[in-house]
Amino acid sequence: MKNLSEQPCLIARSLALVGDAWSMLIMRDAHAGLTRFDEFRKSLGIVPTMLTGRLSSLTEEGLLEKRRYSERPPRDEYVLTEAGRDFLPVLFAIGAWGRKHRSGGAVTRFFDAETGTEIDPVTIDRATGAPIGTRPIRIAAPECELPAADEAAPDNTL
Repeated sequence: MKNLSEQPCLIARSLALVGDAWSMLIMRDAHAGLTRFDEFRKSLGIVPTMLTGRLSSLTEEGLLEKRRYSERPPRDEYVLTEAGRDFLPVLFAIGAWGRKHRSGGAVTRFFDAETGTEIDPVTIDRATGAPIGTRPIRIAAPECELPAADEAAPDNTL
């Protein structure tokens, strides 16, 4: 996954960071207010070494910030950064897809704490206002670098 982080595609770059289930579930739990190692471990049932690795990665990449809450014994908590808080709509978009294609039986539901209404996320394009997935898309690769003005471009190239 690490070599995906160098891809020009921002989806690939993002998946290199949070593309595994444990990282996504840690982010879900962080948004639910969990901050401490033992809270994450209990909620997820994840082995400590794997949790340590995922928390380190999410911290290194700037989605979580490690803060000391006890000196004796030394204990840290993990709090969301701005980038981590901005990840919540991604989680809800995945959940909305799951509601449509993977529901059945008892499922967790999410409610707006102020209004009490169930959250029904929609991802829209800011420019057109159209829901993503309702209009055709075109994928454009990054532009080739052009030679500097003082360099002659070879024939038959940009």
